[in-house]
Amino acid sequence: MFCIQKILLETPMKIHQEIRSIDQYLDSLLNLLLDYAPKLVAALIMLFVGIWAIRVINRISRKIMFKREIEPTLIEFLSDIIYWGLRLVLFIAVISKLGIESSSFLTILGAAGLAIGLSLQGSLSNFAGGMLIILFKPFKLGDTIEAQGVSGTVIDIQIFVTQLLTANNQVIFVPNGALSNGTITNFSKQTTRRSDLTIGISYDTDIKQARDLIMSILKSNDKVLKNPTPIVSVRELTDSGIKLAIRAWSKNEHFGDVSSEILEECKSTFDRQGIIFQPYLKENSKNS
Repeated sequence: MFCIQKILLETPMKIHQEIRSIDQYLDSLLNLLLDYAPKLVAALIMLFVGIWAIRVINRISRKIMFKREIEPTLIEFLSDIIYWGLRLVLFIAVISKLGIESSSFLTILGAAGLAIGLSLQGSLSNFAGGMLIILFKPFKLGDTIEAQGVSGTVIDIQIFVTQLLTANNQVIFVPNGALSNGTITNFSKQTTRRSDLTIGISYDTDIKQARDLIMSILKSNDKVLKNPTPIVSVRELTDSGIKLAIRAWSKNEHFGDVSSEILEECKSTFDRQGIIFQPYLKENSKNS
């Protein structure tokens, strides 16, 4: 009976102590909120204003780059860099406004960046190569190039790889790191291109007659440019016959057609004139 009375007497006291503890916690929390409220409000205002300002800056920078006719791939990349870079600066500013030490955060961020950089050395090399390609523009979309042992038309320039479409409709992905450090042949950089062809004739053939016939073929072809003047010359005397070199200029878009038409017309004309056409027939220029 005595124990029950003691418990009944102590229970209100414990409840009272717990209520007082809760009141103290609430008072401390309220004081903390009152002290922290100005910083929190200022940080929230900075956050919302910063997000709005980043969108405006990004939109204005895009318009400026479009007006200056910068490469679309470079516009997208620079816009992303500006967007996320400003967001990082805003995040650091907000946490600093809340009273959090930003120097320790920057240290952690730097260490994480170093670790990521060491693990992605190959990717970073391709990234740097992509930046060099975008900035210095050794080629652009639609150009026909040869590099790293492959050739094709550039259909996409990304940050890490460049996509080429080959003549047989295959897509080749070339890493930008190797591409930027290697030799690139751009067949589309100039508006005109020269076809270098070689035709073999026998020693029984009159060289002047053969040269005149080829020149007439070149002059009658509308796709062969008159300037620079096409040239037909003796390239080499071999055991099997005489090699005649044909140099004909054309616009880039007509290059493949011109080479094919010249060879076809030479064969037909030589057959009509009774000129012996040696088996040697080779096109030395590289087709796109």
